[in-house]
Amino acid sequence: MSAKNAFYAQSGGVTSVINASACGVIETARQHPDKIANVYAGRNGIIGALTEELIDTSQESDEAIAALKHTPSGAFGSCRFKLKSLEDNKREYERLIEIFKAHNIGYFFYNGGGDSADTCFKVSQLSEKMGFPVQAIHIPKTVDNDLPITDNCPGFGSVAKYIAVSTLEASYDVRSMAKTSTKIFVIEVMGRHAGWIAAAGALVEDYGIPVVTLFPEVEFDQEKFLAAVDAKVKEHGYCTIVVSEGAHWPDGTFLAEQGTRDSFGHAQLGGAAPVVANMIKDALGYKFHWAVADYLQRAARHLASGSDVEQAYALGKAGVEKALEGKNSIMPTVVRESSSPYKWSIGEAPLSEVANVEKMMPMEYISEDGFGITDGCKEYLYPLIKGESYPPYDDNGMPDYVTLKLAGVERKLEDFEL
Repeated sequence: MSAKNAFYAQSGGVTSVINASACGVIETARQHPDKIANVYAGRNGIIGALTEELIDTSQESDEAIAALKHTPSGAFGSCRFKLKSLEDNKREYERLIEIFKAHNIGYFFYNGGGDSADTCFKVSQLSEKMGFPVQAIHIPKTVDNDLPITDNCPGFGSVAKYIAVSTLEASYDVRSMAKTSTKIFVIEVMGRHAGWIAAAGALVEDYGIPVVTLFPEVEFDQEKFLAAVDAKVKEHGYCTIVVSEGAHWPDGTFLAEQGTRDSFGHAQLGGAAPVVANMIKDALGYKFHWAVADYLQRAARHLASGSDVEQAYALGKAGVEKALEGKNSIMPTVVRESSSPYKWSIGEAPLSEVANVEKMMPMEYISEDGFGITDGCKEYLYPLIKGESYPPYDDNGMPDYVTLKLAGVERKLEDFEL
């Protein structure tokens, strides 16, 4: 049986370690030329497949591919483009299979979160029906840490480390000024429905920082919140607030809701920090500063978690290995074997149990008052932020990141309108 090509694409919001997964996929595929002839990447994610804008990774040197492991963002371009259901738009899925046929692609590695897991699952089903079987493997990625079954998601550990460290450092700053100036610092973090990233900010309480955390899993109670903040300031002289972008009122309205939606149909968030800060100023009169971590938290490769980088690469590698074993419609997972010492292994989950399922923070990880985290949560989080994996730096003191050639593959089909 002759070797087939593989298709790899990055989806959704990128992370500081998604390229480490790409590195794992491509390097492992190159070790099996008898089964995988080449890896084509989608330019700007799955859109690159639909429009036949494929990138020939064989034109990249081994050194360039290896450098992906320490380079942030999406090296091949990502996108927020969700394929509709098979019933609503079968033509897009059929187009994917046509592209795969035209370019002899027998392996589909889709690196993303819940929406891409759903796409991967649908492709695995349709390819069989259309008589051109494609082994569809989902490579997990999401800073929100909300994919089910896997212990954690690549991208989360590094965001958690960045937020924990940044919250600690900014809190030291506020503490030094609290006597005569700022008493409140508010940091807004990502997390639409799951409060995992906010929980990482709450770790600073172990370092003597008075902190109040707002999770999406806990309905916002303004009176209770202001009382908690006031009590912290009166006891310590200052207070740090970590607010998830998904914090919401009892009626479900986000504190940060802007009234607009992204291409996935999700409410666009951003602005919980100033809402909370001004709420405190109006009710309690405390001077404040606030910050929105936004892209900084997911792009910060200079402060990536060592365990996160290792797992991101391992899951990319495992995706290829499982495909070569004949597996299909699965996602490789991280299996935690122990927290102290931290030990983990690679498992797998069927995509039918992953697609469109969100993993929230369990309530036993949130303190009884709703504003902090429990010891069980800390036991879960600390292993994920341990270890450093610094990128190399150039002579000017800047990170030495790689920019790929991104050479295109010759088109074989007619244009396709999205």
